[in-house]
Amino acid sequence: MAKISENLINIQSDIDQAKENSKYGQDVTIIAVTKQVSTERTKEVLDNNIFHLGENRPEGLLAKKEELNDKAIWHYIGSLQTRKVKQVINEIDYLHSLDRMSLATEIEKRAEKPVKCFVQANVSGEESKHGLSREEVIPFIQSLAEFSKIQIVGLMTMAPNTEDESVIRKVFSDLKQLQQEVVELQLPYAPCTELSMGMSNDYAIAIEEGATFIRIGTALVG
Repeated sequence: MAKISENLINIQSDIDQAKENSKYGQDVTIIAVTKQVSTERTKEVLDNNIFHLGENRPEGLLAKKEELNDKAIWHYIGSLQTRKVKQVINEIDYLHSLDRMSLATEIEKRAEKPVKCFVQANVSGEESKHGLSREEVIPFIQSLAEFSKIQIVGLMTMAPNTEDESVIRKVFSDLKQLQQEVVELQLPYAPCTELSMGMSNDYAIAIEEGATFIRIGTALVG
């Protein structure tokens, strides 16, 4: 298994090139997806100054959080069941999968402080993916005006698993356009300045189309 430091050199090179190709001039944050990785391997991530960690199961997140130092910034990147909100909502810094009112209501009930949330959009329309349709995103965000514990920092999506770069690019560019529409609403609880999109196989395209957070598992940690 390659050292994380070696993987990171290649990833950073790709990021730098993609940023040059992007018209947005945005900063890009790597989220190391550590969901199936040992605590030791995750420590190696932190040792390489990657402090944003992504988990998709409450058990995995809580176990790692107990063992690791407090430098880590925790992202919950999986679909979160309403009944499990109380386990994780006060243990994380970001939630990447807000996609329904029942989840928002439970967060409002359980959170001790405002939670930075990404609204998950199913831009590709694939039945296998979670998330709101493109048309549902803005009405949903507008319906959260009275939720004091939810801050909409951005939007999240996943592209289809395809070799067709034009299909992937369109999903990401559509999400960027949608994000800009939310920004124009100037909602104080929904600055929506961030875009969580792009994974190990498509993060360069995502950055070119405006991603500010990329979720990298395999390419970084194996």
